[in-house]
Amino acid sequence: MKRSQRFSLNKKISIIGGGACALMLACELDTTQFDVSVYEKNAAPGRKFLVAGEGGLNLTHSEDPAGFIERYTPSDFLKQHFTHFNNHDLVKWINDKGIETFVGSSGRIFPKNGMKPVEVLNVLLDAIRQNRVTVNTRFEWKGFAPAKRLVFEQGGEERLVSSDLVIFCLGGASWPVTGSNGSWTEYFSQKKILIKPFEASNCSFKIHWPSQIINKIEGKALKNCAVTCGDKTISGEVVLTREGIEGSGIYPLSPRIREQLNASGSADIFIDFKPAITHDVMLQKLEPRSDQSYTKNISERLNLNPLHLALLKQFVPKDEFLNPEKLAQHIKAFKLTVTGCGPLEDAISSVGGIVLDEISEQFELKKMPGYFVLGEMLDYDAPTGGYLLQSCFTMAKGLADYLNAEKTL
Repeated sequence: MKRSQRFSLNKKISIIGGGACALMLACELDTTQFDVSVYEKNAAPGRKFLVAGEGGLNLTHSEDPAGFIERYTPSDFLKQHFTHFNNHDLVKWINDKGIETFVGSSGRIFPKNGMKPVEVLNVLLDAIRQNRVTVNTRFEWKGFAPAKRLVFEQGGEERLVSSDLVIFCLGGASWPVTGSNGSWTEYFSQKKILIKPFEASNCSFKIHWPSQIINKIEGKALKNCAVTCGDKTISGEVVLTREGIEGSGIYPLSPRIREQLNASGSADIFIDFKPAITHDVMLQKLEPRSDQSYTKNISERLNLNPLHLALLKQFVPKDEFLNPEKLAQHIKAFKLTVTGCGPLEDAISSVGGIVLDEISEQFELKKMPGYFVLGEMLDYDAPTGGYLLQSCFTMAKGLADYLNAEKTL
């Protein structure tokens, strides 16, 4: 990595925030070179890390690195660091800490033997203690002060902290219950750092369902389908809710859906109910039989369940439903119109924050030398499946190695 040879021994590094980026930094920064302190607003670090682990702590994904990096929107800013520390490297790093992992059926990677998120967090916190990093809790960052000092509120009192280098790991605006609410943006705006407003990502999307169908579809899922928005198609599951849709088959399409919503106020998605069956084969299966009703015939021969039929009968004109050619087209590309995103506070992640043009290759603010910003504070998008957590660990490991390698002659 590029070296500027401008950091000297025993300089103080302040890490603001206690999420995934901060945990990796605190494990990896060389405390024989730096005096490292973490400042966390909650009673303990890793709160969002624990919330993300409810239902299973998805650490990363087993996908081939060449495809993995392309999951990010955009991906160029991360490629250098991902080459240095990719998903396979993260698994080895985690294993070396004594945390065994396994690959789930979806390709996602989890801790083995039923290890709970809090147990994983405790392993990392123990590594941080062994690295002689100071962790300060209930320190809420309140802005910048002259002479490269930071303002904190702690115990109802104002505290000023001086630092040689500052690394911000403050998160985005999803899950505000964890303390990650994006309120930090005002302090950076005061410094003329360009900020893009936060938007929901990996979230539910609104569909205006006809009232007569809601009770038939609410809580049900379209399994093993393929969903297309714009030029991107994703395979997965789509869960239907009273307000709209969510699930693994829709979350990765968030960037395309948002783009259309921002441009025109709505977005069209197309669901292939039967991606394993070609259009021509489907037409053959739809040939009429005289010994049973039309609906029963298509249901049995195409394995359409009551949810498929309810949607088709509601949204497809009757004359097209009864026309095998038209029906096949609808089954292969069932159109739904998205009218909006679900609430930002309910989203799995957010997009927006500090514009990527504001940072160097090493995540240093160009307008504020010595200040670095990592993770969900930056304006990029990552799908679910361990990709967001991986990106945070990748950025932090890259920056830690970069700083550790900087030696003054």
